[in-house]
Amino acid sequence: MALHSDTDDQQPATIIKKYANRRLYNTGTSTYVTLDDLADMVKGGEDFIVQDAKTSEDLTRSVLTQIIFEQESRGTNLLPITVLRQLIRFYDDSMNAVVPSYLEHSMNAFVADKDSIREKMSQGLGTPFGAMSGAMQEQTRRNMELFQSAMSNAMAVFSPFPTPAAAATSAEPAEAAPSNADSIDELRAQLSAMQSKLEAISRDDDR
Repeated sequence: MALHSDTDDQQPATIIKKYANRRLYNTGTSTYVTLDDLADMVKGGEDFIVQDAKTSEDLTRSVLTQIIFEQESRGTNLLPITVLRQLIRFYDDSMNAVVPSYLEHSMNAFVADKDSIREKMSQGLGTPFGAMSGAMQEQTRRNMELFQSAMSNAMAVFSPFPTPAAAATSAEPAEAAPSNADSIDELRAQLSAMQSKLEAISRDDDR
């Protein structure tokens, strides 16, 4: 079965075999590689999937986490301590099912706007850092609004409860509509709470 890239379905992902001795083998180039080599592949836009050489278990997530750990340990710190702590807390939080989608959505939005953000940062040289921080907070707020809108649309499509319009013409009891509204309101409240947490983290970093 062919394996494809997450970002480009036309380009098959390179298979990296991981052996028991922790050696990594690139099946595309028929050479052994290091974590640094895989990091360069990521930076170059080349997708890959890491598999256990014996069981074919997907180890991509753990290897990518290793790469991030290696980069962080070398002094290039992209993940603030407050964010790392908050992520750990989310593992046992009722919001943990929403966090991955929110992070992915926010990162995709950031990547899409990175050229514009880079230009604004270059124009902001010599100005107080707080001004740039405020701009980033505004970007985060907009990302959150877009994410909330996407979640609401998804719930409207996949919800087992009828929409208000459908409820008006349905023979089902009218109580179903409030249940749908309550579910949406509850999720929106949870998303709002997560946004507040993220904004609080950002304010702590500014201090």
